[in-house]
Amino acid sequence: MNPTHTRRRVAAALAAAALSVSMGVALAPQASADEGGTPFGPGCASVPKEGPGSVEDMADDPVATAASNNPALSTLVAAVKKAGLVDTLNNAKDITVFAPTNDAFAKIPKSDLDKVLADKDMLTKILTYHVVDQPVTKADLADGSFKTLEGGTLTTSGSGDAYKVNDTATIVCGDVHTSNATVHIIDTVLMPK
Repeated sequence: MNPTHTRRRVAAALAAAALSVSMGVALAPQASADEGGTPFGPGCASVPKEGPGSVEDMADDPVATAASNNPALSTLVAAVKKAGLVDTLNNAKDITVFAPTNDAFAKIPKSDLDKVLADKDMLTKILTYHVVDQPVTKADLADGSFKTLEGGTLTTSGSGDAYKVNDTATIVCGDVHTSNATVHIIDTVLMPK
């Protein structure tokens, strides 16, 4: 990692970095422990090694922009745009995004997904349920409970490199960092309770 990336990462951590949707980056030894660690999970192997969508590239961009460079998150990015949340997410500080993959959205019957995408209020409610207004790193996931921007609560559990969200979604690649967020990529869309 070059010094420019390191300075940006440390600055983001000091600003309480944590929201996003993408693949994370290994931290320099002098970085704050609150910033999180290296990406983990089986889905991290598919992250490009360099260029758009790579860990280093995503670390430089705010979360919605970083996600737009990740082909596995294109459905989420389209939903965020449709809900008018791009600026909200890109301007947020110290957030965590539990980002459903395209395959996660594909689990929802097309007719149901089309209804949600056509209802901005419902779409916003579902998307903001995936965002926590604080940094959540691997160290917080073993037995966590977090209030979401939607107002509900989501829970996390697990150990090692295997974590679940609300006992339904698996984190396929966690601790992915963008300039303003921590992203945990998940395999199932979460529904507010």
